[in-house]
Amino acid sequence: MKKIGAITVGQAPRVDVTPDIEPLLRGITLVQRGALDGMTKEELKAIEPEEGDYVLVSRLKDGTSVKMAEKHILPRIQKIITELNEEGMEAILMLCTGQFPHFESKVPLFYPQVLLQYFAEAVIGEKTLGVLTPDESQFPQSIQRWKENGVKNVLVEAVSPYTEADKVPEAAKRLKDKGADMIVLDCIGYSEAMKQALHESRRYSCHSRAHSGSTFYCRTI
Repeated sequence: MKKIGAITVGQAPRVDVTPDIEPLLRGITLVQRGALDGMTKEELKAIEPEEGDYVLVSRLKDGTSVKMAEKHILPRIQKIITELNEEGMEAILMLCTGQFPHFESKVPLFYPQVLLQYFAEAVIGEKTLGVLTPDESQFPQSIQRWKENGVKNVLVEAVSPYTEADKVPEAAKRLKDKGADMIVLDCIGYSEAMKQALHESRRYSCHSRAHSGSTFYCRTI
């Protein structure tokens, strides 16, 4: 049976994400690894972001949320990629919509944010893009990233998919009220169910994370 690796910047397994992905991987085994696997509370404390850091938010194995500076986990991610290559994966999926530097891999690496950004840029045109992200500390990097990828008008609101799932519609409404024409759920933690709930309200044009092609992964509204 073919095997595909899946890397989260938090801890594996991502039981909140895989139910949306696995139905699309018939006949393929998904091998999950996490950049924070095995880390203690003290070690997690040491990688918390400081001013100026690129901030990532993810999920721990116990279901709680964790915030980290990307720079601290890049070597751990590369190590996992190398291990998955050696274990015979045919491809590797990054379970995060953050922006990453180049990683060395002999097999294809799929990045949700690349697919999500190209899709949004093609669709949004001169209109206003609303972005939902887990934490307010991610606002500057989110605005910068989307504008660097050709989106002229960007609005951002924070709502955690890990601790505030019930508040996602409220945050989306705030974006809509501010003038957003399309909403992007810019974190792998936003589920397909959250996206569908917004679609069913018939008030939003949404696109999400992991699903642009898995839906490969984007969660946009």
